[in-house]
Amino acid sequence: MSRPGANLGAGRYITANDVPHSTVVSAHELTTHDGATVAGLLRTVPGATTVAVLMHPRQDFSHHVLVPELLRHGYAVWTQNTRTGLNDMTLLHEQALLDMAAGHLFLREYGFDHVVSVGHSGGAALATYYIEQASLEPGLRDHTTPGGKPVPLQDATMPVPDGLLLMAPHVGQGKLLERVIDPSVTDEDDPLSVDPMLDPYNPANGFQAPPNSSHYTAEFVHEYRRAQRDRIQQIDERARERVAESARARSRYSSTHDAVDRREALASGVIVVHRTDADLRSVDLSIDRNERPYGSLFGSRPDLTNYGIVGFGRVTTPEAWLSTWSALSSRANLIRCAGGVRVPVLLVELTGDQACFPADARAMIEAFGSDDKAHVRVAGKHFGAALVEGRTSGATLAGESMAKWLGLRFPTIAVVSM
Repeated sequence: MSRPGANLGAGRYITANDVPHSTVVSAHELTTHDGATVAGLLRTVPGATTVAVLMHPRQDFSHHVLVPELLRHGYAVWTQNTRTGLNDMTLLHEQALLDMAAGHLFLREYGFDHVVSVGHSGGAALATYYIEQASLEPGLRDHTTPGGKPVPLQDATMPVPDGLLLMAPHVGQGKLLERVIDPSVTDEDDPLSVDPMLDPYNPANGFQAPPNSSHYTAEFVHEYRRAQRDRIQQIDERARERVAESARARSRYSSTHDAVDRREALASGVIVVHRTDADLRSVDLSIDRNERPYGSLFGSRPDLTNYGIVGFGRVTTPEAWLSTWSALSSRANLIRCAGGVRVPVLLVELTGDQACFPADARAMIEAFGSDDKAHVRVAGKHFGAALVEGRTSGATLAGESMAKWLGLRFPTIAVVSM
């Protein structure tokens, strides 16, 4: 007999389908406007005239589940990593925009008729931020990170894609972290410290042991979310203090050239953020109801994984916290950026998503500035798995919706051999 809750949320990840036999794959190394090196894979099929760009700020999309789905419908696919790859400790979204710009420029020069950006999960906010900035007059683009680090977006060539496709988009790394961070932590240096009045896994607050859904009162939910924002604010203050100390030391070093000042400028340290798997919706399925399984993106027992090493934004530099993980400081907020997106948009919502909820999807599609935008819902989980074992995967259903939408705007003449 399996233990209670052992298989809850199972099947979050799926293996991508095989690519068509006619697929040609090539690897490319690119240099960004500011001199960083990034790499990507181009997969194409004979006759493909439109290429889809798949990129995530902190995940490797080389073998993403949408790759074969788009290829078999006759579209080429470009997958690319940012300069930080899978190590998001130093991830600055403003630099990631330069990485994405290098990929878009390469694809334009390669000769594709159309380039379409595809955002899944956190890749959606990255793509939306990129399009917002690329659509601006260069002089109006962001020129520093939230922490003040110069980033030459105003001097960079940033081609605007012809369309934007989204699958299971979430609101952005910072806004997502705000939803999952545990506000009951009372000591940032003690992962076991807890305020029982805010503890999401305290039965006195409405938690029930799995597989039962918990039930939190509206009052608790309101106080919990206020406290989550307060914790983000406190970490922001720490990050800004460290950034300011480094800036003062750099300024001194420019005059003194003293190694002591140089060391202090480099010693901003890292911020450790404990317990970031504590979204109330993971265990109370009545909040923002959809067809999601019990559990979080990280597992079926968030009451346990919350105390482990998994989670968002666990170790980060002060600069990266402000640019990527802070709901208050990061600019990579999908809804904030969406108004600047004027290209056609398709948003594919997965009905069992554990990160993008129905109200999120509605708010996102409403926020986009495009006159050509559509919102469809297909059965599936956040990473593209089927809702029910044995059914068609969410990734395949999303790929079919995307192909239909693309075909009306960017018809393909590709010949696909499976």
